Amino acid sequence: MTQAENRADIGVIGGSGFYELLSGAEQVTVETPYGNPSDTISVGTIGGRHVAFLPRHGRHHQYAPHTINYRANLWALRSLGVRRILAPCAVGSLRRDLGPGTLVIPDQLVDRTSGRVQTFYDEGAVHVSFADPYCGHGRTAVLKAAAEAGSEAHDGGTMVVVEGPRFSTRAESQWFAAAGWTLVNMTGHPEAVLARELGLCYTSIALVTDLDAGIDAHDSVSQEDVFKVFAENTERLRGVILEAVKLLPKERECPCAHVLDGLQLPIDLP
Repeated sequence: MTQAENRADIGVIGGSGFYELLSGAEQVTVETPYGNPSDTISVGTIGGRHVAFLPRHGRHHQYAPHTINYRANLWALRSLGVRRILAPCAVGSLRRDLGPGTLVIPDQLVDRTSGRVQTFYDEGAVHVSFADPYCGHGRTAVLKAAAEAGSEAHDGGTMVVVEGPRFSTRAESQWFAAAGWTLVNMTGHPEAVLARELGLCYTSIALVTDLDAGIDAHDSVSQEDVFKVFAENTERLRGVILEAVKLLPKERECPCAHVLDGLQLPIDLP
């Protein structure tokens, strides 16, 4: 099917171990001015809502966090009509009370990446508000969805995004925890800010897969453990997302919808 024949209001960008969401969906190839997105996009329906699903790392997990074409991913989703994004991801916890298997819906973000392209606006003076990086209405819908799905989620927290692909040292983890931050992740930035620059609602759904290295004096984080915990919770997380899709407001009345009002953009948005 061609791009014009597929329209979706809601986009889901899946993380590690989360490569499928929609069954029986159409696969859509979308070209963007920024190159190819991570994979073809699945377009289907959930509870009468049109949804587009994109595996962040590619369906074979071929893209490391620092090599993902974030601009192409966000542009491709918007070009299909997406205006709201749900973004499940794996995170390490900086708090012992938020152990593996905990769902967290963060409300703040700290960028500790380096060298990633993090804007669509390389020309002109375009400064987009990012004080609250996640959509408040989206967060409310996901928290309610988690409760209704029997998977209570922790409300709020700061996610610090590191460059990767390595995990943090103990000293770095202790530094992050001392700063009062809650979670460690490798993909939440620039994904969130690029969504904001396109006027999209963006909601992160973080699944804790481990206690970060500096929190536990004896153990360290391994890729095997991260993937194992995520796989064990995939169906649970999928249930929350499916419920959240149904609960997202049909009309956008949040600040995200107006963040580009009055700005002189150097590019034409799809």
